[in-house]
Amino acid sequence: MDGSLNRVSAFFGTLISVLFIAVTAVSLLVIRSQINSTTVALIFIAGIVLLATFFEWIAAMIASVVAAFVFNFFFLEPYHTLTIDDPQNWVAFFVFLAVALSVGHLSATSNRRRVIAEGLYTKIEVAFEKASAAEALRRSEQLKSALLDAVTHDFRTPLTSIKASATMLIEDNEFATRESRLDGHGRRELLKVINEETDRLNSFVESMVEVARFQAGSGELQLRSVKPDEIIVKAAKRSKEIQRTHKFRSSLAPDLPAVRVDTRSIVEALHNLIDNASKYAPSGTTIFLSAFEADRRVRFAVEDEGPGIAEAERDSIFQRFYRNEKEEKPGLGMGLAIVRGIIEAHGGEIWAESGAKGAKIVFQLPIDENG
Repeated sequence: MDGSLNRVSAFFGTLISVLFIAVTAVSLLVIRSQINSTTVALIFIAGIVLLATFFEWIAAMIASVVAAFVFNFFFLEPYHTLTIDDPQNWVAFFVFLAVALSVGHLSATSNRRRVIAEGLYTKIEVAFEKASAAEALRRSEQLKSALLDAVTHDFRTPLTSIKASATMLIEDNEFATRESRLDGHGRRELLKVINEETDRLNSFVESMVEVARFQAGSGELQLRSVKPDEIIVKAAKRSKEIQRTHKFRSSLAPDLPAVRVDTRSIVEALHNLIDNASKYAPSGTTIFLSAFEADRRVRFAVEDEGPGIAEAERDSIFQRFYRNEKEEKPGLGMGLAIVRGIIEAHGGEIWAESGAKGAKIVFQLPIDENG
């Protein structure tokens, strides 16, 4: 029965992938005279990465081959034939085919390995509660191996994009003719991909380090008395990239008392909450930041205008590697777990609740009695 379902799933995945390539080709044909072949290749490769995220690897491979022949037939001169006259276009065709196949395979494999690693982690976590200390130690080594595998493959997706963009820039520099050379816009787009994916890798490494520090209880906090408004201002500056797609509004109660915290860690925690809100709230909506005093504690809140969080999930979202099966968001689901670790290391609490329009994450920290 499972084999039949898998075959049906693979068939529909392949059908949707081919239709996607066809629709993309038709859309690009409308503006073919205004773009060059390198831009077309980049758009197809981006589509293959997207398809590999949702479907099995076979669908991504078939989409890659179909895209290669569509690229040749419609976008490499002479048009509407599979022959290629210009030797430079032969280079472009085979580079595109190789990159498309590699990107599709690596992206699909990365998603499959991540799902396997998450399932293994859940099983081992249950085993920890029931097994003896010796058995738990043995299984912890299995967990480390699984997590390392997941991390390795989550590195591959941005690395694949970086490699593909760098290869195209090199090929353009060494082999392209004056007619087929990338224009300034095309080169900027490739450099932008490299820059963004490098930032993604850096953010992933920082997240791994933070979750390890706070889950192990080994993070050394540099505590000092800090005003809540200073924390919010620094977090807003830390989130300046997010302000390109979302509006920020803040509301602070007057004369708020200081809190004794590690400024860098708390600012990073608040930034993670803002970043999480931006992923689920549509572009152009507002993210609200607020701070007020309650029960001798200062409460900070981040509220968005997204779909909100189901009541049944409001505790689960702070667990390591938790991901909503209905949502297709990048990453391993560690952001909120890191935030919880930071807040609890300061003697605080964190929870989720309903906001006026979307989700609202609230955390509170003890007042600095000597501040």
